[in-house]
Amino acid sequence: MKIKVKVHANSSKEEIKRVDNIYEIWVKEKPMQGKVNAKLIKILKKYFKKNIRIKSGFTSRNKIIELY
Repeated sequence: MKIKVKVHANSSKEEIKRVDNIYEIWVKEKPMQGKVNAKLIKILKKYFKKNIRIKSGFTSRNKIIELY
């Protein structure tokens, strides 16, 4: 299954909201050296209880995530 994600980095909170078919995720990490992507994977693993892989958007705030 694939989902669309919009990441808000350097936030004061960590939160997940679903707006239409896009998950908006706020993370506290700063967008440096893949820290946001690593934190995003941890958050989504806990939320969906599945394995997570970033399919596209490694350096973008808009990403496509694969759940398997």
